[in-house]
Amino acid sequence: MIMKELALHVLDIVQNSISAKADTVEIAEIVSHEEDKLTIIIKDNGCGMDEDMQKHVIDPFTTSRTTRKVGLGIPFFKLGAEACDGEFSLRSKPGEGTEISASYRISHIDRPPMGDMAETILTTVVTNENVRFIYALDVDGRVFRFDTGEIRDTLGYDIPLSTPDVVQWMSDYLKQGIEELNGGI
Repeated sequence: MIMKELALHVLDIVQNSISAKADTVEIAEIVSHEEDKLTIIIKDNGCGMDEDMQKHVIDPFTTSRTTRKVGLGIPFFKLGAEACDGEFSLRSKPGEGTEISASYRISHIDRPPMGDMAETILTTVVTNENVRFIYALDVDGRVFRFDTGEIRDTLGYDIPLSTPDVVQWMSDYLKQGIEELNGGI
């Protein structure tokens, strides 16, 4: 597996969602210690993919990029999940969006660490102000939720999320919420 942290896979898939012109991206991280399972779901309302593209997108030699002929993000996400006794699924409809899900056995020796999800979420939010990001972390039924739509409703739409005080608050909020539930994943 090329990426050393799962958060980097999330970042890559989210970039795909943004390239697909999504204005809402939902990221869910679901941890069940009882089932020994970590599931990551990224869902967007972008342009979606037809059935033919869905079949080919897991091929590393299929990409919509014009700068290079390979796209390794989704194939490695799939490969990593399956190599760690997990599963991978991709569902998409043209004009409706895409949902990608990967699960991993938590105790698998080859499962990469989650990485810095707080920084991953913060980076995507600050660099894509016109996209609504919803992140939910569920650890054994306890849930932390971060939603830029709710933040904008509170602050108003005239204050950029990239304002230093807002960035610091979001960073602290994400880190604290994840830390409280994380449990060392």
